Formats: sequence, structure tokens, C-alpha cells
Amino acid sequence: MTDSASNAINLRIFRSMAIATGVAVVVSAAIGPWRVTTGLLVGGLLALFSHRWLKNSAAAAIEMSIGGGQPRLRLTQFLLRYFVIGALVFSLYQLDLLSLTATLAGMSTFVVAIFVEAAREFYFAIIQREEIT
Repeated sequence: MTDSASNAINLRIFRSMAIATGVAVVVSAAIGPWRVTTGLLVGGLLALFSHRWLKNSAAAAIEMSIGGGQPRLRLTQFLLRYFVIGALVFSLYQLDLLSLTATLAGMSTFVVAIFVEAAREFYFAIIQREEIT
């Protein structure tokens, strides 16, 4: 897969995650309690943040397994990502500002984005009989 195709997929996934977060927050604001809405918003934003950060830190983990240079700093970033997310969610939950279940659901927007991307690829591969991009 070329670098431009990889960037295009990452951009589409990021965009799908943002749209899924927006739809979930709007629907929840209309019919759900405010803590659920806040949890979905925080979870969705953390998923977007994590997706961007993961692009760099996953490359670091792969570099470390191969034995490339500077693995310590990037591995620290990989672990720091989980610490930052956990500390933020824990703090907001302790302050009773969000629903933990809704936050986890909001952080699952990546799953929605993957299904959207899979449906897109299926459409182009099967219906239009084009090569998968």
C-alpha cells in the first residue's frame, strides 16, 4: 500500500470517527441525560486524540521490535497515551461529570469508522468491481 493511500484511509477513518462522535452527541443531547452526553463527547474526543497519537506511537513500537533507533522516547509516548487517557477519564468520573459507560462507547467510534471503511471498500470491490484502495 502506498503512503498516499495509507494517508487517505487514515483521513477517512478520522473523519468517520468525528462524524460518529457528532451524531452520538447530538442524539444524546436530545434524548439522554447530560452525563451521558458529556461521556460520549469526552470519549469521542479521546478516540480522535488517541487515533492521531497512535499513528506515531505504533510506529515506535514497530521500530523497537525491529531494533531501530530512538525506541525509548517513542515507547514512552506509547505508554503515556494510555496514562493520559486513563487519568483524564478517572478524574472526570470522580468529579461525577460523565457516565463511564458512555465514555467507553464514545471511545469506540473507531469501530464505527472501521465498519464504514469496510462498507466503502466492499462497495468499490464488489459492486463496481474496482480494485481496493
